[in-house]
Amino acid sequence: MFYVVNQNPLIADNIQTVDTRVFTPQKLFEKNWQTIKNEYYDSGFNRQHWNRWKNHYQNKIKTADDVKVATETMLASLNDPYSRFLSKEEFAKQNTNISSKIYGIGVSIVNDGGKIKIINVIEQSPAQFADLKNGDIILAVNGKDINGFSISQVSNIVKGPQNTLVSIDILRGDLKLTKQIIRKEIALKSIKSSIEDEIGYIQISSFISSTVPNEFLEALENTSKAKGLIIDLRGNTGGLLSNAVFIANLFIDNGRLVSIVGRNGYRYDVMAQNTNVDINKPVVILVDNTSASATEILAGAMKDYHRAKLVGTRTYGKGMVQKIIPMPNETGLNLTIAKYLTPHGSDINKRGISPDLRVNFTKSDLETRTDSQLEKAKDILNKMLVSRAQ
Repeated sequence: MFYVVNQNPLIADNIQTVDTRVFTPQKLFEKNWQTIKNEYYDSGFNRQHWNRWKNHYQNKIKTADDVKVATETMLASLNDPYSRFLSKEEFAKQNTNISSKIYGIGVSIVNDGGKIKIINVIEQSPAQFADLKNGDIILAVNGKDINGFSISQVSNIVKGPQNTLVSIDILRGDLKLTKQIIRKEIALKSIKSSIEDEIGYIQISSFISSTVPNEFLEALENTSKAKGLIIDLRGNTGGLLSNAVFIANLFIDNGRLVSIVGRNGYRYDVMAQNTNVDINKPVVILVDNTSASATEILAGAMKDYHRAKLVGTRTYGKGMVQKIIPMPNETGLNLTIAKYLTPHGSDINKRGISPDLRVNFTKSDLETRTDSQLEKAKDILNKMLVSRAQ
């Protein structure tokens, strides 16, 4: 996901204070309705008269559940998969994600054709100690079949209080396994790095944590002796815009990094700033169909300025911007407020970004635990290094 939190100029990255005002359910719904009316990206509201929703629920909202159902029904009419109402619990979890402290087992998951698949297992996490692996399909949690569940629904039931037990049923190839895992505090380190044969490798698993800029600078230090860099953005579904802009700015020292187009065509250009970091190395970026949103901002900027070669498959194509808005009763709205364009003006929403070289991750890669995309990235980077030397 791609979040803009706080207020103008659309790139602030600290979530607003929780709104502790206490409203009646009816007043909270009306506040939600008014906020959407004032701030939603599409002032035409998907070709409908927005007043009809206020009239429809006039004097009918009696409980917190009524607020949730009515607001979600209202948002569903916008045909926008990204705008949603955040209950008190969901809003608190959103804050937790940004502050990088959660209690769970330590995996990243995606919805792959209706199946919930593990795409990343955090090092030194309970999931790693339980031998969960990338590619495992989650079938059930605590004995409950999760077929048809969304990613957030599965995530919510896998997470829980520290030192409590969760049972995970998985499918690995043709083998069904059950893992009993103790939930622990997960230190959400978003970036890991290494160096091999003068090639630096930096994997960014998420842009959602506020620690990403410092982590990336640490990764650059760890790979400082490398002659070239591979930045792996596969499986990175996004996060804070400012994190993607920060990293892009380390490689691009002049020009527009991204454009944000708000309601009624208002446009805000995020420009590169002078930095004290000079990275004059060839770069290859790995992307796939789960690389989304803030991830696409970094990949799009690097491609537009020919600062990196993109290898892998077409990115997801999420070019819409969400703002997290605190609402009374400690709830919130995650509301689409804008779309973004790459530096050269490309609208990638529902289109994605095409790699410079398409390389599929194959079934053979999974079975043999090889990575043909990474190997191709190394090959391209070595050729770039040879060309530079000549």
